[in-house]
Amino acid sequence: MPRSRRSPLLLAGLLATAGVAHFATPRPFDATVPRALPGAPRTWTYASGVAELALAAGVALPRTRKAAALATAAFFVGVFPANVKMAADWRRRPAAQKAAAFGRLPLQIPLVLWARSVAKNAEGRS
Repeated sequence: MPRSRRSPLLLAGLLATAGVAHFATPRPFDATVPRALPGAPRTWTYASGVAELALAAGVALPRTRKAAALATAAFFVGVFPANVKMAADWRRRPAAQKAAAFGRLPLQIPLVLWARSVAKNAEGRS
């Protein structure tokens, strides 16, 4: 299967894995929920897990791929504040943990671009 045809399935797999992780080990995700959001952090953790699973299903299906991939790009932008909070909270941790937290910040850019690419390539197939 050509790389361009695998790309949506790889993105769906990433989203599904992250979504399942929100339910399997919610505690680390709870810690990244910005305090400004109303309600319990666990509610946001589970809600984002559900969103990731729904996006994964949408990206995996050719019929919904374009819309789901665009929503995925927006989702990646929307969770950026959680990554910023994590980096701020971890700034006094050991170097490896701090590097991981700060390394996640620029990673959002290729994720957004990947999702947009999947949407663009789905246009002719919708």
